[in-house]
Amino acid sequence: MQGAMEKNKNSRFNITELGIIFRSLRYKNFRLFFSGQIISLIGTWMQTIAMSWLVYRITNSPLILGMIAFSSQIFAFFLSPFIGVFVDRYNRHRMLIITQSLSMLQAFVLFFLASNSLVSVGLIIALSMFLGIVNAFDIPTRQSFIVEMVENKKDLGNAIALNSFIFNAARLVGPSVAGILIAITGESICFLINGLSYIAVIWALTRMQVKKHKGTAQRGDVLKDFKEGFSYTFGFLPIKAILFLTALASLTGMSYAVLMPVFAVDVFGGGPQIYGLLMAAIGIGAIAGTLYLASHKSVSHLANKIPAASAIFGASLIVFSFSHTFWFSLLVLLVAGFSMMIQLASSNTVVQTIVEDSKRGRVMSFYTMCFMGVAPFGGLLSGYLANIIGAPFTLISGGFFSIVGALLFAAKSRQLKEALLKVHMA
Repeated sequence: MQGAMEKNKNSRFNITELGIIFRSLRYKNFRLFFSGQIISLIGTWMQTIAMSWLVYRITNSPLILGMIAFSSQIFAFFLSPFIGVFVDRYNRHRMLIITQSLSMLQAFVLFFLASNSLVSVGLIIALSMFLGIVNAFDIPTRQSFIVEMVENKKDLGNAIALNSFIFNAARLVGPSVAGILIAITGESICFLINGLSYIAVIWALTRMQVKKHKGTAQRGDVLKDFKEGFSYTFGFLPIKAILFLTALASLTGMSYAVLMPVFAVDVFGGGPQIYGLLMAAIGIGAIAGTLYLASHKSVSHLANKIPAASAIFGASLIVFSFSHTFWFSLLVLLVAGFSMMIQLASSNTVVQTIVEDSKRGRVMSFYTMCFMGVAPFGGLLSGYLANIIGAPFTLISGGFFSIVGALLFAAKSRQLKEALLKVHMA
């Protein structure tokens, strides 16, 4: 008894001190990851804003902006399914150090070009494509590595929620800082800061003490391993249903952010400030959603939350499209951001909970394809439809398909609950 009390006394991080929401920070590896990532992601958002501003300043072309966004994301669709084979074969910890180092290199090259007035649209597209390839490796690797940082699988959902939390917190801080620095010194300083910010996450990764990862997929025919992962992913109904709902949301609903500038100018008669407030409302709602999920101890309830969140998200898009009152629209976007994050983080948690460890990398690569890879097609589709039927009706159609997807998913929720129950009983 005394030994247990002494052990508790000497523990720097425990649930009582941190609170239930931040309980995953008990684990040293995840604590290092958390602190390094929040610094790095702020830099990433600063670079994203600075690059968009730089491109628009030198081209004055929304089309070029769309091309660059498309070139940086499309590789997640074509490469991620095959990259999952390598995520299962090789050391994920080492792969993350490599991808983060390459991302840092890209930022420093951008800084050099911008600060010496050597930047051009062609070079920016090439560097965006390079980063897109790196991210195609990084995202499924990072998603699969989370389970290796959290010793107790019951805390996996909390860790995934906190990972989403730091992403959205950085989304609020990074663009604000970038806007100030761009106005004072220009875009290049944001590229430099982003490059330096990667030092934090690379340092955190090198400080981790992780068990040696033994590749579980046999190192034979890549195509054979790919087919095995494909058959498992889309042959297991709970995972297949989640991936299809995620892909539908990315194609028809999640691309609503692409149309926010149109609403800021044409509906509310504002400018960058109004646009910033609309995006901030989404971000605040998303942060609230991550904290809400992080406060839950069990994943068994998530089967019901996924379709409910999808339906609420779709309904909020429809309501927003009809609103002409700015303050009310901000409230609706809070709900949209909250429900969007509940759906995405819950889907990620459920997939990571029920997937076999030997196929985790391949399954998460298909998840990345459905989430990140479909997004650029959704952006193009939204822009095309907005030119034909207008931004409000485009959002209405996106909200409608989100609700339809939620209803179809709910019809299959029984199998998902059974899969979660089996994991919980194991």
